[in-house]
Amino acid sequence: MKIMVIGATGMAGSAVVAEALRRGHQVVAVARSTAKLAALGTNANLTTQVTDAFALTAADLTAVDAVVDAFATAPTKAYLHVDLAAHLVAQLRDTTTPRVAFILGAGSLFTGADHHLFVRDLEKDPHAADFIQVPQNQLKELNFLRDVDNVNWFGVSPAADFHPGEAVPALLGTNDLLVNAAKQSGTSTSTMAVTLLDELERPQHHQTRFTVADK
Repeated sequence: MKIMVIGATGMAGSAVVAEALRRGHQVVAVARSTAKLAALGTNANLTTQVTDAFALTAADLTAVDAVVDAFATAPTKAYLHVDLAAHLVAQLRDTTTPRVAFILGAGSLFTGADHHLFVRDLEKDPHAADFIQVPQNQLKELNFLRDVDNVNWFGVSPAADFHPGEAVPALLGTNDLLVNAAKQSGTSTSTMAVTLLDELERPQHHQTRFTVADK
């Protein structure tokens, strides 16, 4: 499979690149920094592309089998999560290839006895003030995607604590924030990458979002 990873040098994107290469897929790693792309190393199946994600065309996107949107940006520009999703969808209307995977946030998951959005808890946390725009806009991104019925997309949300780390056995869910037996709600980047590649190789979700946590 030929997979384009947007935001390939970021925390999530670099893990997806590594897992895809480990499985023998061809990877087109897209980012804006030549130096950061070089840090991904060399691999016969790896092609790097210094490109602004918003400059990607329909021809670029349909030249691969799958696109992974692992885009990340500063909280002050978190609205770009929505804008990039809209750009990718606009380029791919009425197509079935590529399949587009969006790494979304945990804020759009439900939690608590009253089944409220997790982002509402974050909005009450003074420690989240510096980054709250990100989960808020990733919720908007998911709501936008839920109205898209002519692009082959799916989304994956991590648990509350999305962090660098090795892959471990995973818990899978749909729209509720997951907590493991130790009462922890976390997802390592490598657990996310393994789950995402599993989904690309063996599709189970179509035009919907699911969630993964470390077991």
